[in-house]
Amino acid sequence: MEYKLLVGLEVHVQLGLKTKAFCGCKNDFGGIPNSRTCPTCLGLPGALPSINKELISSAILAGHATNSKIKNIIKFDRKHYAYPDLPKGYQISQNDAPICENGFIFIETCSGLKKINIIRIHMEEDSGKSLHLLESENRSYIDFNRSGAPLLEIVSKPDINNGEEAVAYLSALREIFRYLDLSDCNMENGSFRCDVNVNLLINENGVEYKTPISEIKNLNSFKSVKLAIDYEKSRQKEEWILHRRTFESVGKHTMGFDDKKGITVLQRSKETVADYRYIKDPDLPLIKLDDSYIESIKSNRMVELPFDTRVRLKEQYGLSDFDVVTLTADKNLVKYFEEAAIASSDPKRVANWILSEVLSVLNDREMNILDFNLPPSYISELVEFIVNDRVSGKIAKEIFLEMLERNVSSAIIINEKNLAQISDISFIESVVFEVLNENPKSIELYKKGKSHAIKFMMGQIMRKTSGRVNPVLANEILMNKLRDV
Repeated sequence: MEYKLLVGLEVHVQLGLKTKAFCGCKNDFGGIPNSRTCPTCLGLPGALPSINKELISSAILAGHATNSKIKNIIKFDRKHYAYPDLPKGYQISQNDAPICENGFIFIETCSGLKKINIIRIHMEEDSGKSLHLLESENRSYIDFNRSGAPLLEIVSKPDINNGEEAVAYLSALREIFRYLDLSDCNMENGSFRCDVNVNLLINENGVEYKTPISEIKNLNSFKSVKLAIDYEKSRQKEEWILHRRTFESVGKHTMGFDDKKGITVLQRSKETVADYRYIKDPDLPLIKLDDSYIESIKSNRMVELPFDTRVRLKEQYGLSDFDVVTLTADKNLVKYFEEAAIASSDPKRVANWILSEVLSVLNDREMNILDFNLPPSYISELVEFIVNDRVSGKIAKEIFLEMLERNVSSAIIINEKNLAQISDISFIESVVFEVLNENPKSIELYKKGKSHAIKFMMGQIMRKTSGRVNPVLANEILMNKLRDV
């Protein structure tokens, strides 16, 4: 039996707009429960929706970024289902005419680049949030602050074939939306949510079968996405061997994922499109978009996307794959690097400093680059001192720590403390001569082939110069003197 894993993802991105999708309530995370509501997002009789223009422009921008075909006619539909956190009894969404179709993005995997096709992107509103207390209290609460929040749903084709590719796709989408400033894509806050559709394509003696599709919900991290896919692949394989159920006979069902046990759990059979009783929303008009307006969104708001940035950074600065992937994880980090690199003769070393020393500080302080107190010019200046042998790497790290503490440039600290690296040959020769005279036993050990003797004498040279001597030059002079002894 041969089989292939088919995975399609439905990603919900909550947009970071000032107001909700179809009313003027503030669109923010958290706050006092039910403090950001109005008759419209509470579904009260007689309240009419009005379209947030920024919802449409954001969807257009997302369409451009995902190479999608963008529709000129916008239609909104009502998706009916009964749930306590859906006060109207329906969700405003888009059914048969999504604003964007037939897009794609590339993901980077260990096997190279892979194209993932996107079926559609459509606009909709979010539901409220149910808060279930302990069973002993036997009650639940509903917070409608999220009700009506603007969402985009991005639906991929089942082009993903393992958990690693799913995580790579989610990472790529999250990067795109963050670069475009459309969303913070914070999974903990619910602004980036994912449902995973999984089944197997099985080939037995040239005959193909598809297993029932499992739509896995409640995945709250990339790690959970990968674990759920890996588990479901094994479960469906075993189920096929035992029961040979096909998609045609069973269809689709909804699964939950138990993080603690690492297993998927059947929740219910999946509703079909007919179950939702879609109708055009009679309170929202059709909207016609001119081609010029669609193109203006691209020309005015499109930025260089992370995939293109990685290609450019490698070509322009000679950075490694690891360097560019780490830098482009945050567009503000890329900006910081480029502002530092432009003033440096060694951009690769600037990147190394940012990815090691600067990121270490950011991680320790749990802050991002926007909150970092040293401007990019301070980093490029310090790196130039290293490149020009004005300070050693070890001394540079000490200077960096003082820069952080005092918020001053490296030049000020070097001048104040006389920390400039010593490269004067005559001076170094005198120090080497002094060390050799003081350590005849080390010379004898060197002659017997004991390499640790050289390390000891270099340590003495560094001690006598308070670590300021150029180590490469000092080692060269020491070796020359030892050969003459």
